[in-house]
Amino acid sequence: MKYGNISTGSEEASLAAKEILRFGGNAFDAAVSAIFVSMTSEFALTGAFGGGTMLGVKQNSTPFIYDFFVNSPIKNNKNCEFFNINVDFGETSQKFNIGLGSIATPGNLMGLIEIQKKYGKLDIKDVLQNAIYIANNGVVITSYQGYIMSLIKPILENDNSTNNLFFKNNKLLKEGDTFKNIEFGNFLSILIKEGHNYFYKGDGLNIILKFLDNKSNLSKNDFSDYQTFERKAESINFNNHTIYTNSSPSHGGPLIIFLLKILRESGVKIDNNSLISAMDITSKAREKTCVNPNLENEINKIFDRKNFKKFLNHFKNNILDFSKPIDGFGSTTHVSIIDKENNAASITTTNGEGCGYTIPEYGIMMNNMLGEEDLNPFGFHNWNKKRRLPTMISPIIITKNNKLKFIFGSGGSNRIRSANIQVILNLLIHKMSLKDSISKSRLHLEGDTLFYESNTEFNINKSNIKLKPFKKKSLFFGGVNAVSPKSSVSDERRGGYSIID
Repeated sequence: MKYGNISTGSEEASLAAKEILRFGGNAFDAAVSAIFVSMTSEFALTGAFGGGTMLGVKQNSTPFIYDFFVNSPIKNNKNCEFFNINVDFGETSQKFNIGLGSIATPGNLMGLIEIQKKYGKLDIKDVLQNAIYIANNGVVITSYQGYIMSLIKPILENDNSTNNLFFKNNKLLKEGDTFKNIEFGNFLSILIKEGHNYFYKGDGLNIILKFLDNKSNLSKNDFSDYQTFERKAESINFNNHTIYTNSSPSHGGPLIIFLLKILRESGVKIDNNSLISAMDITSKAREKTCVNPNLENEINKIFDRKNFKKFLNHFKNNILDFSKPIDGFGSTTHVSIIDKENNAASITTTNGEGCGYTIPEYGIMMNNMLGEEDLNPFGFHNWNKKRRLPTMISPIIITKNNKLKFIFGSGGSNRIRSANIQVILNLLIHKMSLKDSISKSRLHLEGDTLFYESNTEFNINKSNIKLKPFKKKSLFFGGVNAVSPKSSVSDERRGGYSIID
């Protein structure tokens, strides 16, 4: 490895990261550059006014979390614009909640700029040049991005502010067409000149609030009070390795650690049968433990000795209690980078499915996180104070003897944790290569429904569970992008692009 290994969701993002590393930047510079490029090349998956999380390592030190996920607003506007649309997946359909009332306080912009300033080496103008160029000159829409656009067409055609970006001659852009976002390029130029506080506390915020026109829950104070946090990562020793991931108030990271601990402490043979049971117990642990919508760190109660022992016994006795699933499309993308100095960045960002409205001056569609069912397990608009929403985002770093072994993460809403868990088990239990660990067929248990790709082997009591097979690998099961000191792999399910340099 002369410069670094890179795995992202698009060719443009990976090439931008490669250029940054060769220019003298580190993993943090490269990751931030890649993500801002992906806001054009993966415009349906992430955006400047969404949220995310980084699991980072500075030259073989202990991994840490940088949390810049979205907040619930301070006030709950009962008259906000909030409605659902139907998205047809072919075999099934799903309702998504959008509108100006679905926008949570964004964190991506502040978080990414702070990460680069605090941990990067380059000037921000150098880091963002590729993103400006891509926004101004456009990207050719890939088959994957074209498919995503067709799925969320009802969102993209919701309002003229968004329609003007994604439609040409009243027809939705498709595979092979060029997508440009000159307004976003201008936004990035302003960002370089003014800094991120211009959009959280300065004149740039006035443009945002004017566009929202009191039809959202967001206020000036939601933006000015927003904070990022550096946190201690959750970790577990598992099969002679240490696994690090996101910590509370995230739910995804603690639930991954909980499931691995269940498997480890039970002593069962780890295969798809025990994994399905562990997925069920883990979901029940979340459901039974998290009952107060205003307690950010309530998820940590699953590790209380008495609680954990109870769930472990349920698992050992194979007590399954399948319930209603909570679905989510999962408009999320992931970047994994390791550089020659052993700095590493594992960053997942999201925009939800987008709220259906784009700020014309900035070319940015706002998030719809308040409309994400999995982020609102207590019901929509049911809060009485600002808090971090309980994301499933869970970037992963695996070490052995304090040496970096694997860096990865996934998009995919509540399938993020099942995708990451299966890659972990494939690597550490089944001793697969990084490539095979990611390409292997996946399954996902959601309530009373088991989703699985073809060639997935399992043997469970099928009388109390619904089976939903997929004939081929599907974006439904996430998109894991991973690197190691010697390799780089991107998930074919989401059209990722990897580089070894």
